[in-house]
Amino acid sequence: MAPQEVAAMKDYIKLLSDSVHELQKSLEEMSRPGSKVSELVMSNIQSWVSSALTDKDTCSEGFKDDSKTKTIVRGKTLNVARLTSNALALINSYASLRVVEESFFFEK
Repeated sequence: MAPQEVAAMKDYIKLLSDSVHELQKSLEEMSRPGSKVSELVMSNIQSWVSSALTDKDTCSEGFKDDSKTKTIVRGKTLNVARLTSNALALINSYASLRVVEESFFFEK
């Protein structure tokens, strides 16, 4: 690999590591026994998962001058990106249901 590709690959690995950390924080927060998922906690979870998805997009930007490596990297991260996107959609749906549920109980 050329020095520029090596630097891009190091950035890629760092961003993937950050994404894993953000997703782990989200899972830990959601799985705490007996914890109620407050609005602030839900907002944090949404931010962490969204950030993980953004990290994936940023990864491929470092390879813009090398289409072969970019294609390989993009292929390796595509499934993770799809799963992360689905997770974010579910989390957003859950958050919006909580808002509707809370407004229903507080209106009475």
